[in-house]
Amino acid sequence: MRPRVWLVIPTYNESAIVEAIVEASLEVLPGSRRILIVDDASPDGTGRIADSLAEGSADVAVLHRTHKQGIGPAYVAGFREALASGAELIAQMDADFSHDPRDLPRLLEVAEEADLVVGSRYVDGGGVTDWGPTRRAVSRWGSAYARVALGVGVHDLTGGFKAFRRRVLESIDLESLASLGYAFQVETTFRAIRAGFRVVEVPIVFRDRRVGASKMSGGIVLEAAWRVPAMRLRGR
Repeated sequence: MRPRVWLVIPTYNESAIVEAIVEASLEVLPGSRRILIVDDASPDGTGRIADSLAEGSADVAVLHRTHKQGIGPAYVAGFREALASGAELIAQMDADFSHDPRDLPRLLEVAEEADLVVGSRYVDGGGVTDWGPTRRAVSRWGSAYARVALGVGVHDLTGGFKAFRRRVLESIDLESLASLGYAFQVETTFRAIRAGFRVVEVPIVFRDRRVGASKMSGGIVLEAAWRVPAMRLRGR
């Protein structure tokens, strides 16, 4: 029987935490499930640990990529693998516990009716902990900027905790997604909205990563700043 629910987790230098995030996710995911680790040739051995986890559990798989290309291409590769394997619901989540795996059942439950579910920091009941005022401001500004520039009502367009129904990913032309960094999150949600799919936000609390270094950079912020209006101009 093919797993119905797939959880795609991209990794780069997450050796200290990849085992814990997989174990925590397996505890809450429904019986027909598969966790796919998409590793961008992490030099710290993340891929080897992921392989060991896959050897010990039929519910875990690993997709190795040859070099670091960004979170967007990693997700596209993972989505392609999940779709080719018959997934009906495809969730995505960070590897660093900034997204709480215990929220996965809520997102997946709503996805039984909605087309795309976004774990949202910026609706009633959602929030952010452990961030300083500057990072909070940048995040809120980024989501507000994207919402206004694209003319859509989703509050947390930059959020990366999502659950897609299969038909959404089949319809939004994965191969043409151009964003390398976190603009990818805006791009997938915007395309789903433009394609007429129902997008629902579910409140979550986002926490700063437990260990390791953030992948956020000035280049990622700049990419989002120019790609968002470009999406509006292209109409997708």
